[in-house]
Amino acid sequence: MAESITDDRPRVRGRVVVAFVLTRLGGALFVLWAVATLTFFALRLIPGDPALAILGGPGSQASPEALEAVRREYGLDQPLFVQYLTQLWRLMMGDLGRSYSLNMDVAPLVGVQLGGTMQLAFLSLALAWLLALGLATWSTRGGKIARSIGSGLEIVAAALPHFWLATVLILLFSIWLGVLPPISTPGIAGLVLPVLTLAIPLAGFLGQVMRESLLTALESPFVLSARARGESERGVRLVHAIRHAALPAISLSGWAFGSLISGAVVVETIFARPGLGRTLLNAVTERDVPVVVGVVMIVAVVYILMTLLTDVASRLADPRLRAA
Repeated sequence: MAESITDDRPRVRGRVVVAFVLTRLGGALFVLWAVATLTFFALRLIPGDPALAILGGPGSQASPEALEAVRREYGLDQPLFVQYLTQLWRLMMGDLGRSYSLNMDVAPLVGVQLGGTMQLAFLSLALAWLLALGLATWSTRGGKIARSIGSGLEIVAAALPHFWLATVLILLFSIWLGVLPPISTPGIAGLVLPVLTLAIPLAGFLGQVMRESLLTALESPFVLSARARGESERGVRLVHAIRHAALPAISLSGWAFGSLISGAVVVETIFARPGLGRTLLNAVTERDVPVVVGVVMIVAVVYILMTLLTDVASRLADPRLRAA
């Protein structure tokens, strides 16, 4: 009987893995469909004629014949639902379309801007983690006063708007001190202010989660057992408590990365930094529907991949999830 149960374990484990993969794949496809659908209909609610936007906007003084020709060329004369199905089919085939305003394929345009935004988001996420972990560790070691100060700093940081923080950082480091450029320039110096603008609010949010989890871990039985075995306080924190405290923050890193990309719209505009955020803002202003859809779909794919990576990281860091 025991041998039969042992023989069934690989089969059961394989079924669990297949079910997990299919569930994740189905969820990813649903997210992409929902993003494409919401983006399509939201853009159609913007006042104005897309054909007129293609020809250069109201100032172009396009003739009715030219407008009609553009509508036929881009399928804008078709019913709205037909346009929607056509766009879904193109996206399924990997065709992001052609930019109205730039007259070039969207895929290479988005590919060029993707690297700058990903660099900004990854650096901001790493710095937010370091700031949050450092503040949580200090506040839990310094007693009640340090905890109160740390909690206040985390709440204030999490509530800071990106546009306000960017303005303050420019005034402080660029105008008053003159040590950093006010706009993004090639090199490390041009990254400092944009990264700080995105990292500080996120660090405040992650810091709150880490601090509460760290306090819970320090009072847990496994920490008390480690102390009873004679481990030093530093060893207890580094080996046991901090690892436990990082688990909630790891789970939230996928969401955090998505918030960083959305924040990049503001940051890249303020610091005149090329990237997906600035490209998206310009495309919305010009009603460049293919560019908007392309950027949003690429961001959705990146978000799905980051969510999957954080799930894997959570399982690697937490033996209970691996066992489950």
